[in-house]
Amino acid sequence: MSSVSLSGLRREWVLGVAFATTALFLLFGKTWLADLSNPMWFTLMLVWLFAVIMGSAFAIVHHAESLAVRLGEPLGTLVLTLAVIGIEVMMISAVMLTGESKPALARDAMFGVVMIVLNGMIGVSLLLGGLRHHEQDYNLRGANSFLSLIVSLTVLGMVLPNFTEASPGPTLSAFQSIFMVVMSILIYVVFLVIQNWRHRDFFIKPAIGEAIAATESNHGETHSLGYHATLLLMYLLPVVVLAEEIALPIDHGIEVLHAPIALGGFLVAALILSPESLSATRAALANDLQRSINILLGSVLASIGLTIPAVLTIGLITGKTVVLGLDSANSVLLVLTLAVCGLTFTSNRTNVLMGAVHLLLFLAYLMLLFEH
Repeated sequence: MSSVSLSGLRREWVLGVAFATTALFLLFGKTWLADLSNPMWFTLMLVWLFAVIMGSAFAIVHHAESLAVRLGEPLGTLVLTLAVIGIEVMMISAVMLTGESKPALARDAMFGVVMIVLNGMIGVSLLLGGLRHHEQDYNLRGANSFLSLIVSLTVLGMVLPNFTEASPGPTLSAFQSIFMVVMSILIYVVFLVIQNWRHRDFFIKPAIGEAIAATESNHGETHSLGYHATLLLMYLLPVVVLAEEIALPIDHGIEVLHAPIALGGFLVAALILSPESLSATRAALANDLQRSINILLGSVLASIGLTIPAVLTIGLITGKTVVLGLDSANSVLLVLTLAVCGLTFTSNRTNVLMGAVHLLLFLAYLMLLFEH
């Protein structure tokens, strides 16, 4: 038993590198990243941080897939989703409480997650899965359950504030904020009950194929649930810390290249979402589109459902202004994205064309980042 444990720990050498890197940057990061004018030093910092984050992301995917096999769907993917999005929400809340005033921080973060996931990650998963398997099936009732909440919360949270008159600007009044907080929390809790107990069959692939059995055989390890859950969370911590550290060299590169400032936030969000992106893509390639959809739509729903109550509560307690409403161009892109998602998930089979359309909208989002 001890030899198996030692062998398992030796395979987790990336964790040691990740924690060592995290400790070094917490101690010396301000000094190391203070002056990035030397191209060689800039490249070293950027490549080092990127390599460790990606290594940790692959390890997170491995342990998340092991948990998914042992817990079953949809609970297995829910662990990964809540871990990643929960830490993202804590990062936004920490910046709001301790950092400089950034009233639109939460809105920009939520919109970035929605665009990256609903267009970029879904587009890649459907495109690659369609290229390999032509058509893929999934449980339509589960996807529609996700979308009904995503559409409602995103429109109420990021479009409606532009049209309310109880408070100035794209914000919500105190009464409206309390309503959104209570409603978001209650509806998300109800959804979790539906997803994991009452209508769990909505989120399970109707026919378990050979790809699922192959995935299970690949994870035929003797490690316990606690082992994989602990390591998943331990790998997530360096990713979050180092994603903040890599923001400095990314911002420096953006400044040198005269790229838009919003690109920095987008790249950091993409890095934080990388474990889910990798896991969803692997699932689609393995012809397990159901798991891919559970991860992707679940991450958007968790991001909106947890971020809105968190930031509005902080705003109510501290008196800070929270800007939630998107501008006109991004509002149009959001509504278009939701409409295309509704069309994509009207049939229980997907193909390459659907993935291509979502990627087109993702490119439109990137275009608006560079030229609004």
